[in-house]
Amino acid sequence: MIIPIRCMSCGKPIGHLWEEYKKESASKPAGEVMTALGLERYCCRAQFLGHVDLIDTAAKFKRF
Repeated sequence: MIIPIRCMSCGKPIGHLWEEYKKESASKPAGEVMTALGLERYCCRAQFLGHVDLIDTAAKFKRF
């Protein structure tokens, strides 16, 4: 749903980088953006590349 605060594999904090990544990746290649943000490890990069932002979709439904 939302990006994890820490990488699942190495434990590096990555959650604070998501908004900037989303904004920058619209105009630049994803690899360049991740390198500029300091995401060098493949496990951290995989968290960003594999993430699907579903929070807006899930927020439409109410639990009764």
